[in-house]
This record gives sequence, C-alpha cells and structure tokens, in this order.
Amino acid sequence: MDLKRKANNLLFATGCLVLFGALAVFAGVRQTQRPIGEVVVSIGNESNNYFISEREVTSLLTRNGRQRLEGAGTEELNLKALENRLKTHSFVKDAQVYRDLAGNLHADVRQNRPIARLVHANTRLDSYIDAEGEQLPLSNLFTARVVPVSRQGNQPLQAAFFRDSTGRRYLDFLRYIDEHPFWRAQVAEVFIGPNGKLSFTQQVGDQRVEFGFPENISEKFAKLMVFYRQIPPVLGWDTYHRVNVEFKDQIICE
Repeated sequence: MDLKRKANNLLFATGCLVLFGALAVFAGVRQTQRPIGEVVVSIGNESNNYFISEREVTSLLTRNGRQRLEGAGTEELNLKALENRLKTHSFVKDAQVYRDLAGNLHADVRQNRPIARLVHANTRLDSYIDAEGEQLPLSNLFTARVVPVSRQGNQPLQAAFFRDSTGRRYLDFLRYIDEHPFWRAQVAEVFIGPNGKLSFTQQVGDQRVEFGFPENISEKFAKLMVFYRQIPPVLGWDTYHRVNVEFKDQIICE
C-alpha cells in the first residue's frame, strides 16, 4: 500500500509539473503574440544628473518618431538592437529593454556620470571626463557640479591624456576627489603645470595647494587635512597663501 501511495503521489506531482509547464508555455506564447502596450522609460538618477530626458530616450527608441512602438508586434522588435541604439548616447552608461507580462515595453537607462570638467581658453572646447577616462560632451540639459581641470601654458587637455600609464595617475587623483565628499566640496579648480605637477585652489580659504605629482595621493590629502585642523582654527584662514604637501612628512606654508 505504501508503495502504491508513493507511486500515485509521484504521478500526481509529475502531472502538476506538466500542467504548470504547459500553462507557462501558453502564457509565454500569448505574451509574445500580444502587441506592445505602453512604452515605459525609467532613468536611473542616483547622482541627481539630468543629462538625458525621457523624451530623448523615446526619440532614440523610435528613430525620432519614425518607428512607432505602441501597437507593434513582437516580430517587429529587436530588443537588443533597441538597447544598442540607446547606448549610442554619450550619457547612457547602460540600458536594458524588455517586455512585461502586460505587454508593455520597458527601457531602463543608467546614466554616465562625469567626475571633472576639462577647461580650455575657448569654452567651446570644454568637455567632461568620467571615472573611466572617457570623454563626454557638455549638455544643454544640465551642467554638472564637478571640479574644473585645466592645463597651464595654454596646452590643450583631452581625455586621451588620462588613458596611458602616466595619465591614469592623474585620473586616480580626480577619482579620489570625486569619491570623498569633503574634497569634492572643497577643491575649487585643479591645474596641471607644464612640468606635470598638480595644484588646486579651494572653496574655503585662499591658499593655493601645491600637490606635486599624482602619487601618494591619500597621504598628501591626509597631510592637508592636518593643516585644516591645526592651522586655520588658531591663526585664521588668511594667514598663509601657499600650502605645499608635495614632500614626504612635510607641510610647507608661506
């Protein structure tokens, strides 16, 4: 009797699995045959950037309105091609396009985020740079509050500068500022000297900080923090106009 009961239970469980599988296949077939309902655009904006709008996403998806999506059949859509179309936008870091069970088409976009602005004498040549060293154009929709970077001596500064083994150290310096809220708020403008040494001005205090080459970055910023905590509270912010943290175990103030 126990053996017969086990066999019946097994047959019942198998039947349920087959039924559920058939229902899933039926639902999947119905979903693929259902025309597109709404187009739902979602733009990830954890950094409060507004470099791309829902209208721009919809325009990319529909080829400027020439390819209507609502009411289109599944056989007319190539979801991967739609994703690649969105990724052609400079400020789209990643995109996913998919359908839900109701037949709606979803486009989820994650924005690219600049960490610095490359500044030139001719502002029309300005651009942004992201954390990977990729160049991004300026946007008519939004101006990012990131640190400006310029090269002294009227030398042009392009994203390619940050991509070789030497330039990556400068990118590490900019990433360090971006990743630490205090320095992101305090560093006003960064300069790359003709000799490659870094210096920057500050939002609070008129000292120009001479940083030297982009090496031992965290140690140099730690020394600068010692200066902030010990000198201005006692002598005032305007006592010194030059602070040098370039040399090991030294802070030079003038």
